[in-house]
Amino acid sequence: MINQHEINETNQMISEAKLDVRTITMGISLLDCATDSLPRFCEKVYDKITRSAEHLVRVGDDIALEYGVPIVNKRISVTPVAQAAASLCCDEDGFVEIARTLDRAAQAVGVNFIGGFSALVQKGSTASDLALQHAIPRALAETQRVCGSVNLGSTRAGINMNAVARMGRMIKQAAEIDINACAKLVVFCNAVEDNPFMAGAFHGAGERDLVINVGVSGPGVVKRALEEVRGADFETVCETVKRTAFKITRVGQLVAQEAAARLNVPFGIIDLSLAPTPAVGDSIAEIFEELGLEKAGAPGTTAALAMLNDNVKKGGIMASSYVGGLSGAFIPVSEDHAMIEAVQAGALTLEKLEAMTCVCSVGLDMVAVPGDTSAATIAGIIADEMAIGMINHKTTAVRIIPAVGKQVGDVIDFGGLLGRAPVMPVNQFSCENFIARGGRVPPPVHSFRN
Repeated sequence: MINQHEINETNQMISEAKLDVRTITMGISLLDCATDSLPRFCEKVYDKITRSAEHLVRVGDDIALEYGVPIVNKRISVTPVAQAAASLCCDEDGFVEIARTLDRAAQAVGVNFIGGFSALVQKGSTASDLALQHAIPRALAETQRVCGSVNLGSTRAGINMNAVARMGRMIKQAAEIDINACAKLVVFCNAVEDNPFMAGAFHGAGERDLVINVGVSGPGVVKRALEEVRGADFETVCETVKRTAFKITRVGQLVAQEAAARLNVPFGIIDLSLAPTPAVGDSIAEIFEELGLEKAGAPGTTAALAMLNDNVKKGGIMASSYVGGLSGAFIPVSEDHAMIEAVQAGALTLEKLEAMTCVCSVGLDMVAVPGDTSAATIAGIIADEMAIGMINHKTTAVRIIPAVGKQVGDVIDFGGLLGRAPVMPVNQFSCENFIARGGRVPPPVHSFRN
């Protein structure tokens, strides 16, 4: 049980350091919606989502009011749609219609995002997978709440380079229709089945029919704790981060258990991810500065991020037996005001961000590049991130925004949690012939662990 001292600490973290529960995400399996009729499939999907998540928003709001813990978002993740709809033999238009159905269902229950317009193609694509990938630009541009993801590689399977090249083209097409579509699309290596955060959330095949996963965030809390040990050695810093992560996770555990009990849905995992927002005081880059770096991107940034990520995980697993998802530290450029300042000051480059993804929880996230960046170059950036994930047994991802009509130094404003993205320079040398080779990069030798 949480005692009075922890309650007082929690109240202080909420009022002074921007602690929040970033999302309560209900995972919903769509496998029992399978049919050979598109209209019937869409009807069953809509009915199951609206029936299962009917009370999700109200319960989240009630818990926030009763416990005084801000719960920023209520969301839904569903079975990867390419799998759920495989029996339909859908074409691109059919998958766009399914996306519209998901959007209507999300609107009906009041959630801000629904994730799972997804395909898992790390070893190859089925006809359903291919049709969904080709539908992504229209599906995400023509909906408000639908998020999509494609898993392109894994340590066990290698990297599907045909899909890497395809997604480079799909991202370009999406940006040309509606740049906001790219903000709702992420490509993965080693995607996890229980991630509650968007845009990459989907309900994996190994999950129960329904589940509640909670994502907790608190970079401001960590920064405030580090201010109290300013100038201390790294042992003290690590212990401080670990203890703080423990406290944050306990808050998430309380909210998750309450939500699961009130909704009569099994509790899944707590994802303890330091996910920044555009607000001052809620920044990963501010933590770097508190640790002694002049700006994010300065020498030592990767080491600081590795230390932060590791001790966040250690603190989380002490607090809960069910820490999962991506738990660690996110580095989305557009969502972190101090990251944006670092890019604009020239301290943080795309190459440095790539190095940081070796030790962060995800990868290149909400990075804007010039609108004339080629599909092959985007695919090359994706391939580099997939390789980092594959070799290092970790989840890596790319959420990249080709800013149509914009050049280096311009800024795109997405508003809300998505913030604003400064357009970053990209290496101008071509990788077109490399990407054109196609095929599959085989898994590394250390993947054979049975």
